[in-house]
Amino acid sequence: MTDSEVIVVTNPMVNVRVTSPQTSFVSNRRFNRGVTVADLKRNLEMLVGGSASSMDLELFDVSDKFLQKIDDNEALLGSYPVDDNCRIHVIDTSGRLMGEFEDVSKVEKYEMSEDSYDKRSDSARAFMKKHHIGHFNEEEVAKKKAESAAQQEREKAAAEDISVGSRCKVQAPKQPTKLGTVMFVGTTDFKPGYWVGVKYDEPLGKNNGTVEGKQYFECEDKYGGFVKPQYVTVGDFPEEDYGLDEM
Repeated sequence: MTDSEVIVVTNPMVNVRVTSPQTSFVSNRRFNRGVTVADLKRNLEMLVGGSASSMDLELFDVSDKFLQKIDDNEALLGSYPVDDNCRIHVIDTSGRLMGEFEDVSKVEKYEMSEDSYDKRSDSARAFMKKHHIGHFNEEEVAKKKAESAAQQEREKAAAEDISVGSRCKVQAPKQPTKLGTVMFVGTTDFKPGYWVGVKYDEPLGKNNGTVEGKQYFECEDKYGGFVKPQYVTVGDFPEEDYGLDEM
């Protein structure tokens, strides 16, 4: 070797970005420049979900400027101007729709009838039946029904002692004590049981007396709230003067 000779050593590996119309993401991959284009396509099958036989490859430089097609299956990847951070765009020519692997609405779903599922011996329902769990435990179900009925009666009795227009104090768990005026007493559409609608003296509520589109009473926004009767005490609770009219 003479002093004027220069030896160029090329990194056998190259880092590229892989994109495809079938996927919405960019994948960073490392390939050997000595791999054939045919083997490269086979390596890309699992990544883009297409078949090597129906792939067209396009090469873009680091600034995403199109360079050329990678179209010779027998050629080596290194025979193309592939540099680190260039992009290989994979096009599926089989006619598949773009994004079909990401659109689960097009996946055919299997649905089993209630009767068929009920006859299975290896299902969660069968296990629960066998071990009398949840609603398959008749004794537990009956106990919960009785407790619910008793709770309903207690709420009804408490509600009967509360009249609309009464001043009240509300002491709900983990909440500050609030003063207000009873505006509604009875059952509602939004939750079962008996409820008391209160217009608070301060904006400490959650609504204006309307819940899920149904109006139960009227008040300013954030001044209204609904609580269970057991948390409401009626009595002589005068509205506090917060000095709003003072200068």
